[in-house]
Amino acid sequence: MTETLTIKTPDDWHLHLRDGAMLRAVAPETARHFGRAIIMPNLVPPVVTGADAAAYRDRILAALPDGSGFTPLMTLYLTEDTDPEDLARAHNDGLITAVKLYPAGATTNSASGVTDFDKVRPVLEKMAEIGCPLCVHGEVVDSEIDIFDREAVFIERVLDPIRRATPGLRVVMEHITTMQGVEYASEGGPDLGATITTHHLVINRNHILAGGIKPHYYCLPVAKREEHRLALRRAATSGDPTYFLGTDSAPHTDANKLLPCGCAGCFTATNTLSILAEVFEQEGALDRLESFASLNGPKFYRLPPNDSVVTLTKGAPIDYPKQIETGDGPVTVFDPMMPLHWRVET
Repeated sequence: MTETLTIKTPDDWHLHLRDGAMLRAVAPETARHFGRAIIMPNLVPPVVTGADAAAYRDRILAALPDGSGFTPLMTLYLTEDTDPEDLARAHNDGLITAVKLYPAGATTNSASGVTDFDKVRPVLEKMAEIGCPLCVHGEVVDSEIDIFDREAVFIERVLDPIRRATPGLRVVMEHITTMQGVEYASEGGPDLGATITTHHLVINRNHILAGGIKPHYYCLPVAKREEHRLALRRAATSGDPTYFLGTDSAPHTDANKLLPCGCAGCFTATNTLSILAEVFEQEGALDRLESFASLNGPKFYRLPPNDSVVTLTKGAPIDYPKQIETGDGPVTVFDPMMPLHWRVET
């Protein structure tokens, strides 16, 4: 008997689209199944002003298939030189939806990020005043901190002090990967949300390292122990509105993933909904998939859910492409290491 599941069209609250030939190749992969997405600003050079955001938005719209209803939700890249008034104008005009905080050196194209958090306090205070959310890459970059502990230390050293010093600042803990992240988010109140990626629901650090290095599973924040993955699964499938989908789908060409110092990121845009349906079914929580993928994010961002719906049908395993071709070279699609039975009907 055919099984179907119909949900409000989902949104992706953390997405990398890159630029140029890569943008033109990957944007349709997300637009096929999602209504909106928070677009990461870590281009080279980064998106730091309202004018930058407007120009990047126009390039994204030009890369979409004809007739696409997908809406890119733009962000600014927070630097120690960010102009609070330019930010406020861009937010009040509806040009940007949020601002992204990268600790300098934390991940791909984060060299322009923040080193001295005291220097961005005026910007954070302005954001609290106007209700503009801050999306946080939550890792410290100190060389003495073990890479598997960087998220927990960031919460203690950086995030909690920022929130205490800036009442009313609305914060999204992006791509949480630890039990500590789950616990902090669950106790954070209505001004704190947390995104969880597709791939962190599937892989732990053994998948990267055991039996040989698997570069296509290397991401930042890096996948942690199995106990942390299970905590993320419990959070995502709980129905708690604190948690919502942010895929952090991050395309890199295979050539760049396979370098001696390879790039961090998993490209999941192509098969995310099928993977999520499989995960939620495994957890006995298919009835909560809509909350995680389609309702909790809009609620936090004070936006209405999408009016449209998507239907997933369960059947024979689906053969997704192993790669997509781009003008910059092939990009490997994330392999969840399990059969995917839920197909998104178009």
